[in-house]
Amino acid sequence: MFAYVLKRLGLMVLTLFLIITLCFFVIRLMPGSPFDDPESSPQLERLLEEKHHLHEPIHVQYYYFWHDIVTEGYWGVSLKIEPNVPVWQVLKNRIPVTLCLNLLSLCLAIPIGILAGALSARFAGKLPDRLISILTVLFISVPAFVFASWLQYMLGYRGSFAIIYNSTGTTGEKLHSLILPILALSFWPIATICRYLRGELLDNLNADYMLLARAKGLSRMQAISRHALRNSMVPLVNVIVPLITGILSGSLVVEKIFAVPGVGGIMTQAVMSHDYWLVMAVLVFYSAVNLITVLLMDIAYGLIDPRIRLAKGKGEVIG
Repeated sequence: MFAYVLKRLGLMVLTLFLIITLCFFVIRLMPGSPFDDPESSPQLERLLEEKHHLHEPIHVQYYYFWHDIVTEGYWGVSLKIEPNVPVWQVLKNRIPVTLCLNLLSLCLAIPIGILAGALSARFAGKLPDRLISILTVLFISVPAFVFASWLQYMLGYRGSFAIIYNSTGTTGEKLHSLILPILALSFWPIATICRYLRGELLDNLNADYMLLARAKGLSRMQAISRHALRNSMVPLVNVIVPLITGILSGSLVVEKIFAVPGVGGIMTQAVMSHDYWLVMAVLVFYSAVNLITVLLMDIAYGLIDPRIRLAKGKGEVIG
């Protein structure tokens, strides 16, 4: 297990390096400059570009970028959003908010999605299954920002929930103001988990080992909970990774709608204003979250099903 995790960590570092490199060149090749300002003089713009090496060829800028990170741990400063403030200082108070919002959405979606999928498979073809299927199609088809606007009007403006995030309140008031964005981000993963689990569970309910379990004296619910549901959970792990990516993508807009001071809200501002180093920091954050999630999901395979083992020293999953 240790050798497998160590190998995956090495691959994660390599993947992150390639992502940063690709993003660096894409961002720098975009038209425009962070110092494009009709009110500033060309001399001032030239001095600022020289200070940040932006007047150099792009491969030289790339060298300085990694040189500063490796030698000084310096990721640059924000050029437009919060001028001259180190990028990780800008994101320091925003990252916990974004992680809290996305993790709470996922923690809400997983149990509800599993319960809905199990009920849909248990009553396949009957009224509960049809109602759940209709909601599943609705939740998958409608984007998160549409649900966000609807919830904001129905439960915020016309109800008792907070319309926007309360950044000055107590911890309880802040969490209360996150209820609507959490709900808006939860609908799609709930539907995805439900649909996937229903299909897997229906296949397992018709398997031969379920007949054997019933022959041994287990009730239908006992056979489902002890065997069919557990076997259906193993391939469900593959769904969790794209769910996290999807929730993070959806939070970019949802955070703007509810004025949540997270990383997503500042991402669009940084891109539009060509705030190079801040954009890179945000992309590194999102990439690191996704890569760590992939590693955790791979390790979870061996914890969910004891039949799955990690080949010692090879990092291969074998049955």
